[in-house]
Parts: sequence; structure tokens; C-alpha cells
Amino acid sequence: MKFLSTAAALFGLLVGNAVAQDAPIRYDAEHNATSLGGTWASGSRKVVTGPGFAQPSNMSFTYPPVTGVSYSFTDDGYFETARYRFNSNGTNPTCITGVLIWTHGTYALQPNGSIVLTPFGDGYQQVQDPCAAVTNFVQEYNNTELISSWRIFQDPQDGYKLHLFSFDGSPMAPQFQVSATPNMLPTQKLRNSTAQNVLGRRSFFPRALNWWE
Repeated sequence: MKFLSTAAALFGLLVGNAVAQDAPIRYDAEHNATSLGGTWASGSRKVVTGPGFAQPSNMSFTYPPVTGVSYSFTDDGYFETARYRFNSNGTNPTCITGVLIWTHGTYALQPNGSIVLTPFGDGYQQVQDPCAAVTNFVQEYNNTELISSWRIFQDPQDGYKLHLFSFDGSPMAPQFQVSATPNMLPTQKLRNSTAQNVLGRRSFFPRALNWWE
């Protein structure tokens, strides 16, 4: 589709500019308070990567009690992400969309301090929208992600804290180190892709109505 090709071209341009324009970053104490490797999770740390969140074989989820985001990284270039969020609707407060997302693949640290995460192609998401024609469906989700920058700090109460910034520089929810060892599913493609949406999964409403925890 033209939209997808345009979006892909735009993302390629963003990545290219991010890598080319900035001077090579010096990885100092802001990055090296501890290794990026391990598992990180936001808020109450109830959303965590690994088999307790996603079951790729049947494209299902184990629903966490609250929303949140989690990233895991290995030291040899693999990643996994888990996301659970709600999107509010300003024009109709009762039309709150719930989204669960799982993906994994490889990542590369760029010379300018950004990170490019490239999925294997077996990621998926579940979307529930009570006001849509199809209120509950599961579909492929394999977006390449650009993290424009990142920092790791030592929090005096909560330990190591990871700050990631989106492609446009906006901050993501801070994440705390759950484990120094990555809690991840196997670092390989775990299912064949399908063009069909999977309908009729059970609802994960009601939950907390915040976005990233």
C-alpha cells in the first residue's frame, strides 16, 4: 500500500538523519551506571517481558493487573518489548481503547546514541474498542522502533532507572531494572506470520484507565 511505503520511507529518513547528523556519542556515566542488558519495567513492574506476558504460538496474552511497559535487552543484540495501555477518547469518554503489544527481534546501538529495534516479524497486538464495528481483534504488529536516546541513572530508593526517548525526543515512562538477566522468550522467530486477524478473544476490560503506567 502507498501509505505503508510512505511511512517506511519516512522512518528510514528519520533513522538516517539520526545516525548521520550527530557526532558519535561517548558512552559515559549517564549510560554506564549499569549495563543496558537485563529486564526493565515501568511503574509497579507488573507488565514484564517473557512467557508470563505473551504466548506467540496462539497470539494470546496473559493480562496484567495494571498498564505498563517493559523492555528486555541481551548483551549480544536481542530485545523484547511488552506494552499494555489505554487510549482515551476526548470526544467520547466511554470509548476507551485498550491495547496489548508484544514484539521481539534485534537491536543496534547507533554512533549518535540512538537505538534501532528491528523485529523478527512475529509480533502481534490485541486491540479492544467498545465503540468500533469490530470491538476485539488480534493482528500482526512488527514496527521497527527508533529510540532517539537513552540514559540509566542510579535511583537512591528504586535502584537502576532506564530513561528511553522516542524518535521525536519525547520521554517514555521511566523503567526500573527487574532483573540483570533478560527475562525473554527465545531469541528467534516463534511463529509464521499471518495476514488474518484473530477475532473473538476474551476482553481484558475493565482495567486501570491510565496510559503508560
